[in-house]
Amino acid sequence: MKKVLVLGGGTGGVEAAIFLRKEGFEVELISNREFFYIYPISIWIPTGEKDLEDVSIPLKSIAKAHGFKVTVDEVENILAGEKKVVLKNSGERTDFDYLVIALGQSKMKHKGIENTLSICGSPQEALEIRKRLNDLIKKGSGKIAFGFGGNPKAKEAVRGGPVFEVLFNTHNYLKKLGVRNKFELTFFAPMDKPGARLGEKALNMLDSMFKKMKIKKITGRKIKEFLPDGVVFEDDTKIETDLTIFTPAGDGHPVIKNSDLSKTEAGFLRIEDSCQVVGFENIYAVGDVTSIEGPDWRAKQGHLAEVMARNVAHNIAVKEGIKKGEIKGYKEHINILCLMDMGNGGGLAYRSRKKALLIPLPVIGHWMKKGWGIYYKLSKLGKIPRLPGM
Repeated sequence: MKKVLVLGGGTGGVEAAIFLRKEGFEVELISNREFFYIYPISIWIPTGEKDLEDVSIPLKSIAKAHGFKVTVDEVENILAGEKKVVLKNSGERTDFDYLVIALGQSKMKHKGIENTLSICGSPQEALEIRKRLNDLIKKGSGKIAFGFGGNPKAKEAVRGGPVFEVLFNTHNYLKKLGVRNKFELTFFAPMDKPGARLGEKALNMLDSMFKKMKIKKITGRKIKEFLPDGVVFEDDTKIETDLTIFTPAGDGHPVIKNSDLSKTEAGFLRIEDSCQVVGFENIYAVGDVTSIEGPDWRAKQGHLAEVMARNVAHNIAVKEGIKKGEIKGYKEHINILCLMDMGNGGGLAYRSRKKALLIPLPVIGHWMKKGWGIYYKLSKLGKIPRLPGM
């Protein structure tokens, strides 16, 4: 039985491990933490609707359900030419036939970034946002800024949706507590039209929501630095803040940047449509660690990472002669699918090469996303069947 080593215990890595086992391979997953963190539903941690354990699944539980091995360790180096992986605690590893890289991405390092917190960062950051928010509520008032950045070298490596969700959920949380009028909420981003990749209808909806919720909006100004008490732009204007919630754009993972693998200027892995790393026959990559090709509005999302992971399992099985079929590619699956929660409702945004849709979902949208979170956890544990495309 051929062995596959999967690096990374996030969305793409876990999906790859599950489906590689389904194809009959021996699988070992390497992760730097003991649990799988479900980022799409971590948006409710700041407002207290969810705790860390509600948005996490022990990796050992997923591994037991699907029959693969988990090793908790940190990847320090990949020596692709030598077919070798170096782990912090376990040392050198060469005991594999195929390597699947799903290490995710790093973040752009803005000046003063330590003065911000990100909903897309570590789980501890989400808990710190909740603490800081509650401290301001106890104080009785505050100024909170929410923003996200871009990477000119990798335009698809942006994370805007979760920032909008936390912003709108915070608004409704403060409103529910009867203190919204004591808080000043501001949204900021360096691009002229943040959210435009979702389509004009979504962009117009966001603008109308900002006005309705009395959220200030500052866009089209490049960020100079973050200070403990605010955000400074290149024109030296400043947003005064008590709390700055900011998600930087993605940057190449340091392990990838220091490796001998094929990579872009930004440090993302170059892959074929099959997800095989360019120039390396037995190495594949999925998710945020990769450079994806496609239309200008393309974005790295969890559902695409899972499609890539399932394709990799299929493609390796075909390559090994375990099954018959055509090699599958990820490019035909590039679309944006976002169920955006707003605390008291939601909206379903979809964009493909042929159309862009926005379906408002008042009230029910919030509960649909809550239901998706329950489904996602149970399906990952093999307790309920997976729905196609989900």
